[in-house]
Amino acid sequence: MILSIANQKGGVGKTTTAINLAAALAQKGLQTLLVDLDPQGNSTLTYLDVAAIGPSMYDLLIDPSVAAKDIIRPSAVECLHIAPARISLAKFEQKAVGEFDAHFRLKDRLKDIREDYQFVVIDCPPTLGLLTINALVFSTHLLVPIQSSYFALEGTDDLLETVEKVKARPNPELQILGVVITLHDKRTVLARDIRKQIEKVFGDKVFRTVINKSVRLEESPAYRESIFSYAPDSSGALDYYKLSEEVVGRA
Repeated sequence: MILSIANQKGGVGKTTTAINLAAALAQKGLQTLLVDLDPQGNSTLTYLDVAAIGPSMYDLLIDPSVAAKDIIRPSAVECLHIAPARISLAKFEQKAVGEFDAHFRLKDRLKDIREDYQFVVIDCPPTLGLLTINALVFSTHLLVPIQSSYFALEGTDDLLETVEKVKARPNPELQILGVVITLHDKRTVLARDIRKQIEKVFGDKVFRTVINKSVRLEESPAYRESIFSYAPDSSGALDYYKLSEEVVGRA
């Protein structure tokens, strides 16, 4: 499964989901590659020392002489490898726009290693630009994190329209694996109402698992750890473990 985690709305727990879902899959003994396609590089910083990165996703996408094996690095988590990003990735769109193969760069550059992994998890940037399109063209599935907030569904129409355009031409096999509700505060009436609203729109695509608000989840990236090594007994670790079970079950 090649799984893009995308939502052009920022602050919805997209990178937190990428970091911790990849870790959960790897802990099951599944060979997992976490591809950081977000120029902010937060997934990368969680697992790798910046000084040890060397060439990154930008080099892979721009320079044909750079191979996937040149950039992929092992993490401290067994079975989990990282394709790292630097801020230079922000220049990709400017460099590649107008090129005939612009939408297929990621698929072309990673095709040689896709059989090495049971799961490829892609952390997309919070935009619907060329990087996200590359992720969707390469992916078999899409996971959409939606924050449990008043404006939760704002922008999802644009994302779903983009998915349909990708399915129409470059990747007819792309499927929506599911929608995960994040940053949920089950104590509030508003959060419960919004959950019902999301379930009304997406039906059985909504995962049963809800990612609840958690101080530990917010803290763990600052310590450059997934929730499973930082606070393995926390509610956040349990939530992402349960989400990984559902993801594997839908694979």
